Amino acid sequence: MAPGHLSVREMREDERPLVLEMLKAGVKDTENRVTLHALTRPPALLLLAAASSGLRFVLASFALALLLPVFLAVAAMKLGLRARWGSLPPPGGLGGPWVAVRSSGDVCGVLALAPGSSAGDGARVTRLSVSRWHRRRGVGRRLLAFAESRARAWAGGMGEPRARLVVPVAVAAWGVAGMLEGCGYQAEGSWGCMGYTLVREFSKDL
Repeated sequence: MAPGHLSVREMREDERPLVLEMLKAGVKDTENRVTLHALTRPPALLLLAAASSGLRFVLASFALALLLPVFLAVAAMKLGLRARWGSLPPPGGLGGPWVAVRSSGDVCGVLALAPGSSAGDGARVTRLSVSRWHRRRGVGRRLLAFAESRARAWAGGMGEPRARLVVPVAVAAWGVAGMLEGCGYQAEGSWGCMGYTLVREFSKDL
């Protein structure tokens, strides 16, 4: 599918269930890799080992004492990721959410934006997901180009000193990171847990 066959418009209310399913599917594609990355870092392994040792004095089963902390940690990580990225944020100062639509009318991607936390921070992508059936067909790049145009228009309307777009990317989403670097974005920061990166932030001056 050529990018020219795509259009981007605001999401209609009747499309909300479909868009939510798309976001949840996108989170599922990365949550296992992010969870594995986080829980195999040395501090996490030490904490899991300490929890298992403590549970051995309470539980009669060695296997249960070993597996229970791992199960709880995995469940907590996945629930946190789904709560953060698997839902639609309320409309912000930049409007939206928006959907990418094929000429056939099929919704194949979703985008949401929000202003930065302080003046000069520009705009941030808060949701960017493409249906698994439409990936590697230019949908992500089309949504990113639309996000850049919205960020420019918003910055000009607000009298911002510069137009800028920030895109957070899960550490395991190498395909998204490669796409951003190919579009001129640079990694500028990150956040995570216990000193290990879980999300990298890519930015671009527009």
